[in-house]
Amino acid sequence: MKENGATIIPFALDAEDEGNEAGVELAEAVRMAEAIVFASAEPVSAKALAARLPDGTDVRAVMARLHGLYEHRGVNLVTIGDGWAFRTAGDLAFLMSRDAVQQKKLSRAALEVLAIIAYHQPVTRAEIEEIRGVETSKGTIDTLMETGWVRMRGRRRTPGRPVTYGTTDAFLDHFGLEEIRDLPGIDELKGAGLLSSRMPSNFAIPQPPSDPDLLSDDEDPLTDLDLEELGLLTPRITDD
Repeated sequence: MKENGATIIPFALDAEDEGNEAGVELAEAVRMAEAIVFASAEPVSAKALAARLPDGTDVRAVMARLHGLYEHRGVNLVTIGDGWAFRTAGDLAFLMSRDAVQQKKLSRAALEVLAIIAYHQPVTRAEIEEIRGVETSKGTIDTLMETGWVRMRGRRRTPGRPVTYGTTDAFLDHFGLEEIRDLPGIDELKGAGLLSSRMPSNFAIPQPPSDPDLLSDDEDPLTDLDLEELGLLTPRITDD
């Protein structure tokens, strides 16, 4: 088929979809979702897809079909947080290594803080210091925020209202996690040689939150005044 001089390859239907109006509509919705995710620089959420696909579209069914289509391709559809994105198949990542930009390695302190935030979120700077047993510089947390892996979540409902920190979808994307609950457990960490086999018997790894985007009962959301105070928002100029 040609259109405006270009060859158009029709979207392939499964045998069960041919001659089936609902199947044809699903296939067209899959094509549309494919285009939306492909064109986006960030993972696309179910809400964003639902807003752009035909009314009544079963987004989960559409993305399940699209996932299957790319399952054995050089590019896979992956779930990141509550969204979807196309990524190079894991077994082909070596092909991209020669073109990869060399990233500055995080310091040991930054890695420790990142691990604490990932497993203990929401967590304050004072709580991070208590867990590490040493003072944590503001620069270390700033570095993690610059990577896009850590964000300010809210304010703890305690004296001083300290800021709480948590991870981002960019953190999940970088480490190949669908959700924060996919972080390795104690057995996996021991198997990878990241924990000593002689850890105290009462040592335990906290269970990450099921939905890190939801504020906990002892957190308040960040307001514009908070953001101004933290230097994340330009102060408003008011006329006297």
